[in-house]
Amino acid sequence: MGWTLGRYFFFRYVTITIWFFIGLLALVFLIDFTELSGRTTGLPGFTYGTAFAISALRMPMIMLQTVPFVGLFSAMATLVSLNRRYELVIARSAGVSAWQFLLPCCIGALLFGVLSVGVINPIAAHAFSWSEKIETQLRSGKSNAVSADAEPWIRQKTSTGDTIIGARAILNQGLEMADAVFFILSPQGDIVERKDAAHAFLRDGYWELQDVKVFRDGNIQSVASDRVSTNLKPEFVQERLARPETIPFYDLPSKIEVARSFGLKANAFAMQFDSLVALPFLLVAMTLIAATVSMRFARMGQSATMILGGVLAGFLLYVVTVLVKAFGVAGFVPTVVAAWVPVVVAMFFGVTFLLYKEDG
Repeated sequence: MGWTLGRYFFFRYVTITIWFFIGLLALVFLIDFTELSGRTTGLPGFTYGTAFAISALRMPMIMLQTVPFVGLFSAMATLVSLNRRYELVIARSAGVSAWQFLLPCCIGALLFGVLSVGVINPIAAHAFSWSEKIETQLRSGKSNAVSADAEPWIRQKTSTGDTIIGARAILNQGLEMADAVFFILSPQGDIVERKDAAHAFLRDGYWELQDVKVFRDGNIQSVASDRVSTNLKPEFVQERLARPETIPFYDLPSKIEVARSFGLKANAFAMQFDSLVALPFLLVAMTLIAATVSMRFARMGQSATMILGGVLAGFLLYVVTVLVKAFGVAGFVPTVVAAWVPVVVAMFFGVTFLLYKEDG
C-alpha cells in the first residue's frame, strides 16, 4: 500500500476520532453541568459560572475514562464509512490486504493512547483537583459531621493515644481535608475529645486544623486554629487517602517508590501506572475488535447487527479490564499482569479472528 493511501486512511481515522471525542465531550458536559447545578443551586455563593467552571475542570478526568470507547467507536465508524463508500472494496481489488489498511488505524489508536496518557492525564489530574477545591469552598460549612459510612477513615497511633480521622472531601492528593473530624481516643480506647475542622492540613509532625469546634465533656468551644500531633508521613496519607486518578502519570513512579520504602504496597498507585502504560495498546486491541465486525462488506440492513456485536465485544473487554484491575488493586494478582492480560488476550483474539477470515 502506498504512502498516499495509508495517509488517507490515517487522517480519516484521526478526523473521526476528533469528532467523536468532541461530540462525547459536549454531551458529557451538558449532563454533568445539569446534574451539578441541580445539587448546588441552593448553596450560598452558587452561580452558574461557578458550576460551569467546576464541570469544565472535571471534563478531562471524565473523558479520560471514555477513551477506550472513543477508540472503539471511532475505529468502527472509520471502517464502516470506508465500506459504505466502497473504498475498502476498491483497495482490496487493487491488492491491498486487510493488514495494510488496518495499520494506519492501529497507529492512530496508538498515538491517541499516548496523547491521552502523556497530555490528557496530567491535565485531568490537576484540573480535577482544582474542581474539588472550588466545590469544597462552595459547600464549606454545609457538612459539619461525617457520616459513619463515609470514606475515607484512617486511624493513627501516637504515644498519647489513637486518633480516628474522617473527612467529607480529600484535597491536594490527600494532604488537605475539608470538613474533617478527629476523634481523640484515650489509651483505654474511649473517646475523650472530638474536633470538627473546616480544613485540616498535614504538616511535619502534626495536623493543622482551621475553624475548629472542640467537643469535650459536653462542652463546645470554637477556636480559629488547633493542632493534633501525628507521626503519619505524607506518603502514607497519600497512599491511603489520595485517589490514584488524581496523581499525574509522571508523578506515579516516584510516589510508588517512596510509598514502598515505607513498607506500603502501593497497589492502587501501581495499578494506575500500569493501566496507563497499557492504555495505548488497549486502544489498538479495541481497533482490532472493531475490525472483526466492521471490515467485511455488508448491506445497509446488516450493519446494525455488526455494530451491536462490536459494541458488546468492546464493552465485555472493558468490564474484564475493570474486574482484573480490581484484583490487582486488592493484591490478588501482580499489577503488571492485571493491566496487560486483558490487552494481550483481546489482541490475540482480534488477530486470530482476522487471520481466519482474511487469510483462511
